[in-house]
Amino acid sequence: MILGAGGGGEGSITVDDLDQALLMGSLVLLVAVVAVRVASRTALPSLLLYLGLGVVLGQDVIGIEFDDAELTRTLGYAALVIILAEGGLTTNWATIRPSVPAAAMLATVGVGVSVMITGAAAHYLLDLPWQVSFLLAAIVSSTDAAAVFSVLRLLSVRPRLVGILEAESGFNDAPIVVLAVALSTTEAFGAADFGELMALLVYELAVGLVIGLAAGYLGANGLRRIALPSSGLYPIAVLALALFAYSGAAAVHASGFLAVYVAALVLGNSRLPHRPATRSFVEGLAWLAQIGLFVLLGLLVTPSELGSDVMPAIAVGFVLLFIGRPAAVFASTVWFRVSWAEQAFLSWAGLRGAVPIVVATIPVVEGVPDNERIFNLVFIVAVLYTLLQGPTLPLFARTMKVISEAEPRDLDLEAAPLERLGADVLQVRVPAESRMHGVEIFELRLPQGASVALIVRDGKSLVPGETTRVQRGDELLVVVPSAIRRVTEARLRAVSEHGRLAGWVDRNRR
Repeated sequence: MILGAGGGGEGSITVDDLDQALLMGSLVLLVAVVAVRVASRTALPSLLLYLGLGVVLGQDVIGIEFDDAELTRTLGYAALVIILAEGGLTTNWATIRPSVPAAAMLATVGVGVSVMITGAAAHYLLDLPWQVSFLLAAIVSSTDAAAVFSVLRLLSVRPRLVGILEAESGFNDAPIVVLAVALSTTEAFGAADFGELMALLVYELAVGLVIGLAAGYLGANGLRRIALPSSGLYPIAVLALALFAYSGAAAVHASGFLAVYVAALVLGNSRLPHRPATRSFVEGLAWLAQIGLFVLLGLLVTPSELGSDVMPAIAVGFVLLFIGRPAAVFASTVWFRVSWAEQAFLSWAGLRGAVPIVVATIPVVEGVPDNERIFNLVFIVAVLYTLLQGPTLPLFARTMKVISEAEPRDLDLEAAPLERLGADVLQVRVPAESRMHGVEIFELRLPQGASVALIVRDGKSLVPGETTRVQRGDELLVVVPSAIRRVTEARLRAVSEHGRLAGWVDRNRR
């Protein structure tokens, strides 16, 4: 049988269609990449520029017609999985570990407080039914990691606050999606339904957490024991493990979003081979997912239909930003000795982004009453208040005095396995702030069996002696037996942080 003979059937994609799609797609990607540079100069989250690009391409301007909410939800979920995987893989567990309890409270109790306050405001201000009001409140209460950290990367905020915001944005997608689905598919939501919802929420989060931890730990142990023939396979394997965690959790009706974030968090902190390459790979995929997602969401919006919802959206967003979010932060962090200034910053840094707009497609697909209005309100709130919060966040951080002093950057360590020798080659890049500068090779006091085999300096290589001094910008190639690799890494990091007087620091990080 010869498939496609005779030119293909009706609705099939031809080579000409593919050529046009690739041309349009490449142009959109190039414009989006330039938009990242513009956004970095203005402290404006790049998501707004992507949304604007989608709106320009849409039916009100250029004229591309797109109104498939179900396809948008499906592709949106896929993009969010990639974005959450990137967030987990690039998150430093040592940074967020002290903040996890507060972040978990903010992603659960805080969400509940925000939904109750904002939902009541939506009911009385917009005259919406209670269930629709709480649905709207649940959707807009979610914060977005991509939006938050596109601005936070420009600041040196206290690690504690960064940890809370980063962990919260990774954790809160799961309860928000559960709430949105439940409120979109339940006709009458009473006390009995509330109890069922809480049981469902606990089940989804607990099982999703367990599956994420299992996939992360088992996957990390497997990758450490199997030397793959190509370094390019490691990023693919790590991403596949994160996606497996999501699909595995979804298969048992648990939270796939929490599972993929937790699995990626474990994998990203497991000192796997070729970690920088893996991080670069998933960061590129996450950028691609964000660009595609936001452009798609912009296409779905019809600007000419937003006018009547602007003022109601401003009113709901005002209550959320100045009452709901601060109350949620206070109720969640007051138990953890978070100062008033830090609470104020956490409140202002709760940026909306892709997550609320994607979740807003759920009531559209389910046919909830006023679903188009809900989507329009969420879109306006996300755009307007991100425009308000994003550019002002650096000034607000300085006003609240939550900017931390510059700290030495961690060493950039990459490992490549030497399977036959039972050893690894560590590639160590010495940053400008490292206190390893000026330390002689013998002062590194590496474990017995580990040695600095080569130093690359200013593009030239040299074989170091015992008294060769390490300099800023050097790249060190350290050959180390696999059994003492983690101890060696811990020693190198200790010297980078404390200099030649650093004592042994037992940091058997995974």
